[in-house]
Formats: sequence, C-alpha cells, structure tokens
Amino acid sequence: MQLRSTRRTTIKLYEFQARDLLARYGCAIPRGIIASSEKEAIAAAREIGGSVFVKAQVLSGGRGKAGGVKFAASPEEAGKAARAVLSMRIGGVEVNRVLVVQALQIKQEYYIGLTIDRGARCVRCILSAEGGMDIEFAARKMPEKIVSFPLPLYSQTQRFKVTEALVNAFGDAVAADQAGEAVVSMNRLFNEKDCSLVEINPYVLTKEDRLIAADAKIVVDDNALYKHPDMAALRNDEEFGRDELAAAAEGLSFVELDGDIGCMVNGAGLAMATMDLITICGGRPANFLDVGGSSNPQKVVDAFKILQSNKNIKVVLVNIFGGITRGDDIARGIILARQELGVTKPMVVRLTGTSEEQGRSMLAEAGITAQSEMAAAVQSAVAIARAAS
Repeated sequence: MQLRSTRRTTIKLYEFQARDLLARYGCAIPRGIIASSEKEAIAAAREIGGSVFVKAQVLSGGRGKAGGVKFAASPEEAGKAARAVLSMRIGGVEVNRVLVVQALQIKQEYYIGLTIDRGARCVRCILSAEGGMDIEFAARKMPEKIVSFPLPLYSQTQRFKVTEALVNAFGDAVAADQAGEAVVSMNRLFNEKDCSLVEINPYVLTKEDRLIAADAKIVVDDNALYKHPDMAALRNDEEFGRDELAAAAEGLSFVELDGDIGCMVNGAGLAMATMDLITICGGRPANFLDVGGSSNPQKVVDAFKILQSNKNIKVVLVNIFGGITRGDDIARGIILARQELGVTKPMVVRLTGTSEEQGRSMLAEAGITAQSEMAAAVQSAVAIARAAS
C-alpha cells in the first residue's frame, strides 16, 4: 500500500539544501552551484573549473540509476548534460533544477548516517566501507560491512567511545579521525534541528586523503518545525500530491492510499481503526482523512471536494463518532456537499454519538440512510466497492 501524507512526521530536503546545512555544521563538501537551465549550468561549470557532475534535484531516490547524474569534462558538456537532465522525469517528478558540483578524484567510498533507533530510544550511527548507490544491497548481503552504535547527545559525545567503531569502518586512524569529526558535527545537527535522518552517501576519500560529503540526505521531524523557522522554510511541495496540498490548505489531516474506498472520519484513532477494519473485511481504503473535532459543516464539504477528485474511489464511507463533533452538523455538511458539489459517488454513513438522532433525521429527509454500527457500515462499503470493480 503506497502512502503519502500532508500531515507528515518528516520533511525531506533536496541534496543542495542538505549539503549546505552540513557545511554550516563543519562537514566538508565539494563546491556546487544550482542551475535551472543549460546556460546557467555552463556558467556554473566555468566558475567551478575542471570536471563536474550534473545532478538532478528531486526528492526521490535512484537518481543515478535513472540517468539523473551525469559527468561533464567541460562547461559545454555540462550544458548538454543539464539540458538532458532537465528534460527528465524521475520518480514521476519533473526535474526543474540541477546541482553542478565539482568532480572529485576518489580513492574509496564510505557511508555514514545517523537515524533514530526507537527501540533503544537513542540516535544510532551507522557506518560502512561500502558506500554509494548500492548501500542497501551491502546492508542485506554483507551485514558484516555495517558498523552500528548508539550516540549520546552531541554535547556529551566522547570521541574515545566511537574511535574503535570508526577505525573498524574506515580502516585507518587518519580517516577515522576525520570521520569522527563528521560524526560529532552530524550529531549536533541531528539534535539541534530535530532530524530523523542525517546521511552522507557517498562519503568519499579523495586522492589527497581527505573525506568529503559527496552527497547528502537530511530528513527533519515536522512536529518540531515550530522551533525551526529556517527548516520550515525548506519544506518542498514536491513531497505532496495535488489532493494533499488541497487538504493541507483546508486544515485537514489527509493521507493518500491506493485503494477504492474513500474514508471520511473524525479522529485519528477512529480513522486508523476504520482503515484496519476495511482491510480485514477484504476492502482497500483510498485514504486517511480526519475532519477533526470541529463541527463546522464546511469541513465536510471540503473533505468531499478532495474525495470527489479521486477517480479510483468507488464508494465514500463516512464514519462519525460524535463527541465534540455534532452529528447534526456532520449531516448538514453531507447534505450541503451533495447540493454544492453534485456528489454522485455511492455513500455509506455511520453516525453515532452527540446529536445522532437529529443528524440521522436530517439525512433521512435527504434520502440518505445512516447506520449506527461501524462494522455493518464498513461491510456495506466493501460490498459496494467490490460490486463496482
């Protein structure tokens, strides 16, 4: 099941944003310039001097394998590479800018990353001497190549605690010492900016025996963005689909899935339970959509606008357990949506709780039957979707 959310727990940064942030925390990066046209790429390559790589700036992985990373030995080649890359779509996303970055003479590629170990309730550092595009393959097939250890808060990081792990991963004391500096810097960044991932891949050892972050990935916990306006400003719309952006604009919690039963529910817990029950009954939820505790009928109308735009939805399941939310206001919203939007999709309504009798009465007068049992409503929605398949 594919999942995308407007109320994400994380936001991703583009490579150029991530590497600039790493540089601010003291990590070495190769020189790079953003370009959005062939002409700009040529100028960038001239300014950098020497050979360069032209790299697509998209949030999806696999850019190299998709042809979105090209080597250029001259400014003219950089222009041609930029023209080719800017005409591509990678992961379904149009490439509209590239990073023209200095090409390095590489002796060895490594991997270094910090992420959250929820089981151990700590930040975990992961190192490998097998960096590059196939790091996932190395992790599966050669787990002995992966070194992993927990990190304390950056202010308490003691180098001697990680020196052995660094030497095991990087092979010699000189490289390990440089990597140790990077770990301290990355750990400080991780904690100060409330990240869930800080990754350098590949972390390259150059001919001059200098470790440099040749590529970077940073993911930030968006629950902490209120503390970090500089990180909030880096949020990228590429992460969101059209419906997700529309939901965010209306203050709705929305997650797009790949099913055919549209869900409109109040409360995140009930919404998750609704999707679980749909799946148990053999159906496929098309979304998570929480209209929240508000009794504003307009929220229901806004929710229907979003569900109406999904051509895969065969039936809409409205599941409301009224607490703060009033059943009559939900009913008013449903009726208003049908009048204003011309809702034609089949609809199953389960309405119980605060003002449920008034709500059911209003719906009945409009020719809509409201059920009281959640299981029965879900089974009805699954049956309708199945019959329409």
